Amino acid sequence: MAINSTNMAKIAIIKTGGKQYKVKEGETIKIEKLDKEAKAQVAFDTLLISDTDGKNLELGAPSLGEKVKGEVVSEGKADKVTVVKYKNKTRYKRTLGHRQPFTAVKITAIA
Repeated sequence: MAINSTNMAKIAIIKTGGKQYKVKEGETIKIEKLDKEAKAQVAFDTLLISDTDGKNLELGAPSLGEKVKGEVVSEGKADKVTVVKYKNKTRYKRTLGHRQPFTAVKITAIA
């Protein structure tokens, strides 16, 4: 039984928040916080689109445009990261915590 390459799942490399993410259609990813409310539509700057087997490849120079669409699912904060500063023999110790805000986005379409 032969598999038709047009029905193969697509993957894409998108760029948002200064980072690049490998995404598939239907996948939910956590990205840097966007100023969008829940259920809002988002378009991402697309760098590469390919089939999962890598046969059909579209590569941007530097970008393909906004070919990946998504929907904002929720917003939140990541787990706390604890930072400890310590100086030996000087009685100096400082503890800091940070929770990075994120936006969860479901990828709805890869053109």
